[in-house]
Amino acid sequence: MKGNKEVAKCGFSRQIIELMNGSGVDYDTFDILQDEEVRQGLKTYSNWPTYPQLYVKGELIGGLDIVKELKESGDLQSVLKGEN
Repeated sequence: MKGNKEVAKCGFSRQIIELMNGSGVDYDTFDILQDEEVRQGLKTYSNWPTYPQLYVKGELIGGLDIVKELKESGDLQSVLKGEN
């Protein structure tokens, strides 16, 4: 994400932080603005062109739109717990 869970540096990151904080699940963040090599490499690795990106147990779940869809469908909690 752009920033971290204490200070988001874009609106999309802020929204995903709000969703994650509301989930009650413990999580970590990585500020991709601090390392250009990681920023570009992660886009290639994940084949996902935008940030933020949500990973659970090392697997890409998706970006903000996917996380919002999971929240709306009621599936976010189980995905965050690695149950799906």
